[in-house]
Amino acid sequence: MAFISNFIHSLMKAYHVYKESSLHPFRKILSIFCMKLAIISDIHGNLEAFQAVLDFLDREGIKEVICLGDVVGYGANPNECVDLVKATMDQTIAGNHDWGAIGLTDTSYFNSVARAAIEWTAKTLTEDSKEFLKQLPLTRKKDDLFFVHGTPLFPESWNYLFRSLDAQREFESFTQKACFIGHSHTPLAFAQNQRRMVFQLNYSECTFEDDRRYIINVGSVGQPRDMDPDAAVGVYDMDTRRFTLQRIPYNIRAAQEKILKAGLPSALAERIEVGW
Repeated sequence: MAFISNFIHSLMKAYHVYKESSLHPFRKILSIFCMKLAIISDIHGNLEAFQAVLDFLDREGIKEVICLGDVVGYGANPNECVDLVKATMDQTIAGNHDWGAIGLTDTSYFNSVARAAIEWTAKTLTEDSKEFLKQLPLTRKKDDLFFVHGTPLFPESWNYLFRSLDAQREFESFTQKACFIGHSHTPLAFAQNQRRMVFQLNYSECTFEDDRRYIINVGSVGQPRDMDPDAAVGVYDMDTRRFTLQRIPYNIRAAQEKILKAGLPSALAERIEVGW
């Protein structure tokens, strides 16, 4: 049933592929039947990083994309990023900055830089952007995959997940084969075996095994924090069940100049250059 569903979905998007894609005609045809899913998170108003990721996905013929939230916050192009998300994502869920910018979640715990950014973003968002962010859900499901911004247990609490000990509890809160998360801006991967033992994996690539379940953090498009400034995008091959984390370079200088010109804290421009 999953194959039939994906096949129908691919056919429905065929016209869009032919009309909008810049791919060579032969590669356009192949992309229609691509069984890969891209998962991105934490764009944070960084239009240059987001566009570079979309260009990469276009070149690879990957047309199904899920966004794990935090479309806005920190970066200088929140409305443009919202518009691109609306036009290109198959599914999008809410992040704490998305809801914080429209008053749907508490931001009092934000540090001074994050608070200044969210206040600027709140004033900058158009009504259309606010309406879009307002209707985003906290979780999504697709086949045997689960998607959430923070953690599957209490997603509205915006908790972070870094340790295997904490991952143990999170595995008990969803039933799917794998859960994809963002929020920390730091790529990570955990696996749980049949004995419910949890351990960390190489997050850059792994193939899903029958007797294991997975939690994978796909990192950040717009503000990576793993000392690699390149935008991160997760790619899951639904045929081979292989996950890879791709890093995409982009015009960091242009994003920095926009941040400074907008009057946002200079630390936001500094950190995207080194990925911290």
